[in-house]
Amino acid sequence: MKHYAETVAFLGQWGRFQQVVFFLLCASIVANGFGAFTLVFLTDTPRHHCRVPDVNLTEDWRNFTIPFEVVDGKQELSRCSRYRLDVIRNLSAQGYVPSRDVSLTDLEQEGCVDGWVYSTDIYQSTVVSEFDLVCGDEWKQPFTSTVYFVGSLMGSFLSGKLSDRFGRKPVLFVTMALQAVCTFLQSYSNSWLLFTILLFISGLGQVSNYVAGLVLGAEILTGHVRVLYSSLGTCFGFAVGYMMLPVFAYFIRDWRNLLLALAVVGAVYLPFWWLIPESPRWLLSHGRVEEAEAIVRKAAKWNKCQAPMEIFADYCTPLKEKYGVFDLLRTSNIRITTLILSFVALVFTITTGYFALCYNTPQLHANPYLSCFISAVTELPAYISCWLALRFWPRRLSLIAALLVGAVSLYSIQLVPNGKTESDFKILTCNTRKPNSKRFNTTFNCSTTIYILYLIKLYPTPLRNTATGATGTISRLGSCPFVFLGIYFKFLPYIILGTVSLLAALSTFFMPESFQKPLPETIEQMQNSKRYYFGTFHVVSSLSKVLSF
Repeated sequence: MKHYAETVAFLGQWGRFQQVVFFLLCASIVANGFGAFTLVFLTDTPRHHCRVPDVNLTEDWRNFTIPFEVVDGKQELSRCSRYRLDVIRNLSAQGYVPSRDVSLTDLEQEGCVDGWVYSTDIYQSTVVSEFDLVCGDEWKQPFTSTVYFVGSLMGSFLSGKLSDRFGRKPVLFVTMALQAVCTFLQSYSNSWLLFTILLFISGLGQVSNYVAGLVLGAEILTGHVRVLYSSLGTCFGFAVGYMMLPVFAYFIRDWRNLLLALAVVGAVYLPFWWLIPESPRWLLSHGRVEEAEAIVRKAAKWNKCQAPMEIFADYCTPLKEKYGVFDLLRTSNIRITTLILSFVALVFTITTGYFALCYNTPQLHANPYLSCFISAVTELPAYISCWLALRFWPRRLSLIAALLVGAVSLYSIQLVPNGKTESDFKILTCNTRKPNSKRFNTTFNCSTTIYILYLIKLYPTPLRNTATGATGTISRLGSCPFVFLGIYFKFLPYIILGTVSLLAALSTFFMPESFQKPLPETIEQMQNSKRYYFGTFHVVSSLSKVLSF
C-alpha cells in the first residue's frame, strides 16, 4: 500500500487547495495568540490605596490618612491599611495638626474597610480592580491564572482523545466556538467566581484549538509545505495574534470591552467551517474512503488537475476503529517513544517556562503594552530559526540542540552580578524584572515548535492527536510549585531546570529519527520503524554530530 503523500502526489504541494487550507488554518490560530496572554492585562494589579470616605476632616488630616510604606526601595502609599478613621476624626475635631501635635507612628491602623481607590493611569479597569482582588483577597489574582492553566490541561487531554475519535475538524471548530462564547459571557460576569468558572471553560478550548489546527494542517499538507505550515505558518499566526493583543489592550483599557473584542476575533473564524476540509488521513484511518476521495477530488478541481479513477484503491476497512490512551503504551517501540517524550514534556522547559516568561514581560518595562509587544516581536526570529532547523536538520538533533541551548542559558543565570540575584529567581514565579529573559523565551519557543512537529511525525494517524493531547497534559503537570524554593535558595530553580533540560536532551538521543520520512498511517508502521540504539558508540556519534553543527 502506497503512503498517503505518494497517493495524492498528483495534487502537487502548493496549489489553490493547499493555499486555502494553509492560510485559513494559520488565520484560525491568530485568536489563540490574541487570547493566550489576555490575563496579562485582565488581571494586572493597578496602584491602589485605601478609600477615605467623605467625612469631616481638615485638609492636613485627609492628606495623612494613608500611611507610607517602602516598596522596592521607594516610598508609596500603603495599599492595605490606613490610620483609624474614628481616631483621626476626633483629633481633627480637636484642632490637632499631624506631625506637629501628633506622632503618626503612634496612631493605630486599620484595614481598608471602605474599599480601595485604584489608579487609572494605565488601566481604566481590570478584573482585580473590579472585584477587589487585593490585600486579603490577593491570592485570587494568581489563582485565576492557575484555573486557566488547569482548564488548558484538561482540554489538552480530552481534545486529543476526541479529535482521534470524532475528527480534527469538529474539535477545531467546537473549541473555537467554546472560547468565543465563554469569552463573551465573561465580559458580563458580575462576580469573580463566575468569571473564574467561565475562564476555566474557555481554557478547555485554548490549547485544544491550537493542537487540532496544527494536526489537521500537518495531515492535509505534504512535503516542504507541511514543514512550513507546522513551523512558520502556525507560529507566525500565533505571533500575529500575540502582537495584536497589546495594541487592542492599549486602545481598549476596560477589561470587559477587551473581552468583547476577543470574543469577536474568535467568532470571525467560525464561517471557515465551509472552507476547511476534514483530514483525509483521519477519514481513511476510520474506513471512510468515499469521504476522503471526495475531498481529494475537490482539491484536484481547485488545483485544476486530473484525479485518477480510483484514488485510494489500496485502502480498506481499518484494523481497529477505536484507540485510547493505553495504546500509547501498547508495544515496546511506542512505549519507549511515549515515555521519553513524556519526560521531555514533564520537565516543562518547553511549556511552563515559556508561559511564565510571557506572563512576566509587562514587568520588563514601565509600559506594559510596549513590553508585551516587544515580547511578541522577538518570537519571530525564533520561529524563523526553528523553521530553518526543521527544514534542513534532522528532527531529533534539532530538539536536542534546542534543549542543550536552554540548559546552558539556565545555568548561565548564576553569572549575573550579585546586585541582581535577589529577584532573579522570580523569572519563574511571574515576578521577573530581568530584561534578558527574552533570550530564554526564544529558546522555549523554538523547543516547543520542534517538539510538537517531531511528535506529530512519530505517531500514526489514529493516535496522533491522542499522543499530542496526552503529552501536552503531562507538560502542564510540570508546572509544580517547586520554583518557590528560590525564595530560600535563589539559584536552585535554575539549577533544577537546567539539569532536567540536560537530561531531556540526553534521553532524546534514544529516539528514532523522522526527518524526510512519511507520516505513519498505522500502529504497525510506527512499531516497525527503526529501533533504538543504546550503545555508547551511538551516543558519542550523535553528540559529535550536534557539536559539529
